[in-house]
Amino acid sequence: MSFSLPHFTSPDFSAPRFSQAPDALLVPSPKDKVAPEQYHATTIFPEYFKIGGRWLLAKESRMDCVAVYENGEISIREFRRLKQGDLVVVGRTEDASQGIFVYPNGFAAEEGGPAEAFAFRQGRSRETAYSRDYDSLYELLRHEKEHGYITWVLGPACAFDHDSRAAFSKLVQNGYVNALLAGNALATHDLEAGYRKTALGQDIYTQKSQPNGHYNHIDTINRVRMDGSIPAFIEKEGIRDGIIYSCVQKQVPFVLVGSIRDDGPLPEVYGDVYEGQNAMRECVKKSTTVICMATTLHSIATGNMTPSYRVLADGTVRPVYFYSVDISEFSVNKLRDRGSLGVKTIVTNVQDFVVNISKGLGL
Repeated sequence: MSFSLPHFTSPDFSAPRFSQAPDALLVPSPKDKVAPEQYHATTIFPEYFKIGGRWLLAKESRMDCVAVYENGEISIREFRRLKQGDLVVVGRTEDASQGIFVYPNGFAAEEGGPAEAFAFRQGRSRETAYSRDYDSLYELLRHEKEHGYITWVLGPACAFDHDSRAAFSKLVQNGYVNALLAGNALATHDLEAGYRKTALGQDIYTQKSQPNGHYNHIDTINRVRMDGSIPAFIEKEGIRDGIIYSCVQKQVPFVLVGSIRDDGPLPEVYGDVYEGQNAMRECVKKSTTVICMATTLHSIATGNMTPSYRVLADGTVRPVYFYSVDISEFSVNKLRDRGSLGVKTIVTNVQDFVVNISKGLGL
């Protein structure tokens, strides 16, 4: 199987619906962090705005934000980033009639043939056969290693197993991870595994609870805080394996955003959710493939930041591939229900998934 990016076909702006459409209405923001009435809320899809007779594509986007016209371009901005006087696009239609056009069908269809009106097993669930998905992922990841930016979003389950830790470490070491987004727990239990060979007090290979094992994760956090940082802990305590170790060694950025139930947390964990969101966004803005595993909270947060497309430096528009992997159908479906309509879901054990990906890439 060979991989190639689907071609993006721009709208025909010479058509009457576009050429005769009015310019988008721009209304100043009435105060900091407040949009004007009837603001246009953005989606995950490419969106064009007619300004001064020209249709402008928002080069970077995310859902549930507003479009601001500045310096001759359209900027997509969270409400909390608005400043009084910012020129915000106003209008609630998406069909060009108000100078706003949402364009969900710009990429050539990847699946051939018309869909039948009636067919079994069209949804994606625990009954779905994922062999083709794995084959497609191997080719996609090989392509993205050379031409894209791969962001992984991990829950703590990814660090609970010896083989999955080793498999993901190989992905990092071999260039298939450009950024890692997670919470305090993923990093804590991965570092605990390197420090005490346990995760939440259980041996990461046998899964047997160890004597006083319930101390191990907080002992790990305490030691990291004593050493001052995760890199310092890795060096001083002689950690030589694991997900975070590999990220530090390969200088892969990782963003850890905390929650209200965190122990510790580790020094690098963002306690301010908006600072954490900003840091996540810096990674997401570069991402061309995003793979979320076993974390409903961080998957939805990342999904809400991720558009379905990316505009490259040469002006080329390409798709952003987005996967959600979880053993729970509820978790992967909830991401789609929250607006990430372009997500491809895989219902399976994430530890098996990571091992399969690593082996399929020949690592």
